[in-house]
Amino acid sequence: MPTPALAAALADIDTVFNGFASPAETGCPLCYAPEDAAWLRTPYTTVPPGLLRRFVHEGPGHFEDHDAVLRRLLPQCAHAMADGTLEDVGWAPHGLSRADWRSWPAEQAAAVEAFVLAWWQDVLTTPEPPYPVTDVFETCASILRATTPLLDGWDAHPVADVHLVDCAQTWLYDLITDRWPFTWWQPEDEAGAVGELRAWLARNAPDRLRAQGKEDLAIRARLVGLPYEERWNDPYWARPSATG
Repeated sequence: MPTPALAAALADIDTVFNGFASPAETGCPLCYAPEDAAWLRTPYTTVPPGLLRRFVHEGPGHFEDHDAVLRRLLPQCAHAMADGTLEDVGWAPHGLSRADWRSWPAEQAAAVEAFVLAWWQDVLTTPEPPYPVTDVFETCASILRATTPLLDGWDAHPVADVHLVDCAQTWLYDLITDRWPFTWWQPEDEAGAVGELRAWLARNAPDRLRAQGKEDLAIRARLVGLPYEERWNDPYWARPSATG
């Protein structure tokens, strides 16, 4: 069951984007048959799951009006993201990450943002979410074009801290050398985004990781907050457990 906040956000998406369609949409004729594109011109119908996945992850150049396509798909897409039935989450750019949805009417933009944040919070408190937490984080951050709202909402919680271990294990390998830890999302200010992740982990993660018996991860989370030279001159690297 979704959290009350996610349920409310999904209900808002359903209301705000109810009945949308892309009336003149033909889709890329090399990729989609006429009957495929017809779904985008037809409101109040459920798109076949495989086609929904393709539409949602397709590049904007495959459509006459990419924004209209996304508005048409959003109710079904948001529910599929929330219940884990949208394939390829975390493996390819989400359509919303390629759209200027913040320029949409205020009610629509607010509904999108509220859904993304509520979905992230729901995943954080779900012991076994349908997608890896690292994939959800990358998807949400790419849609919001920022990590700050996601990190700000990552409060200490028994389940959220377990997910923190998974993310730290994945991210710290790259962040320790100031590399970008994500696969397909490339922010405009990559260096700034790397710095933000490093600073947040150094400030928030060590105690939470240590409380779960992850002493080595806790030390590395502390280290990523140090300047590069100081980081690599830390006595930690001389320990047999760190080098062996």
